[in-house]
Amino acid sequence: EESFSSVVPVPVEAGVMSPGTATRELDSIMNELLGLGLEVSEPTSNPPPMAHKSMKDKKPEETKESDSGKQKEAKKPQHPPLSEKVSKNVDAIDDLLGSLSSDMEKMGVRTAAKGHCASCGKCIAGKMITALGQVWHPEHFVCTACREELGTCGFFERDGKPYCEKDYQNLFSPRCGYCKGPITQNILTAMDQTWHPEHFFCSHCGDLFGPDGFMERDGKPYCSRDFYRLFAPKCSGCGEPVKENYLSAANGTWHPDCFVCADCLKPFTDGCFLELNGRPLCSLHYHSRQGTLCGTCGEPISGRCIAALDRKFHPEHFVCAFCLRQLSQGVFKEQAGKPYCSVCHTKLFV
Repeated sequence: EESFSSVVPVPVEAGVMSPGTATRELDSIMNELLGLGLEVSEPTSNPPPMAHKSMKDKKPEETKESDSGKQKEAKKPQHPPLSEKVSKNVDAIDDLLGSLSSDMEKMGVRTAAKGHCASCGKCIAGKMITALGQVWHPEHFVCTACREELGTCGFFERDGKPYCEKDYQNLFSPRCGYCKGPITQNILTAMDQTWHPEHFFCSHCGDLFGPDGFMERDGKPYCSRDFYRLFAPKCSGCGEPVKENYLSAANGTWHPDCFVCADCLKPFTDGCFLELNGRPLCSLHYHSRQGTLCGTCGEPISGRCIAALDRKFHPEHFVCAFCLRQLSQGVFKEQAGKPYCSVCHTKLFV
């Protein structure tokens, strides 16, 4: 009869590993496992050789059952589903980590979990990140918006959630009233809006505002020069914009210094003026343009008048050119464009 027995290998003395070396070894193994992405093959253990029965000792019924079992095994699929492979890989990693932890504990190295990841809730045995009052797996501490890892760069916090700088600025930073982009550094507040300092300029000429500040029209800022030129009323005298003190007269707006007689350019000292064709005139030049100056004294005629010799006269100033007596009832004789009474005309010219 043939017989087989298992042979026990000779024990080999294991080298003593220091705690620091064991910790580094554990970290390296964890890094390798993380890099594999759950593609670790299931460890195989060689079962101890078993004593086989000889073919002579087997009964015919046992041989038939073994043959039928082999046929059933041949019919089974050779490749298990992917989900079963992943679960087996995960179980294998867990078994491997469990065995590593037990070995490290035997060597005097503490392998207690450093905490539970705030994202996945699993224990952290390798590298970790501490942020926002919690601990994380490095690959699980990511931006809330774009899911980019934040372990190697800075982050911003909003409502207890981490964000990368780009997404934080796009989501929460104030916007410029001109370019609508996020404002990350210097900010200027004006007209109930926020602006980049370099984007707050005159809407007409594009120049930045100086010490004079700006003026607003229809929600847009303007420098004082362009504002007055575009929107301020124009002086009816000089045509320039009226900025401060002004006068409204003769259907127009005037600078106080520009409101003068259109002919003699003298100001109206008594505040009285006469208008002709939209232009202010003093009394003298108004009556001069109207032809209502007295032909004798040259003063304006505001009341009754006598029209004679293509001119107009105050009644008391229409007199004989020789005797200077008033020509009553308008009876006169003309000689060389001058009025004479009948008596003086007879004496002088007849």
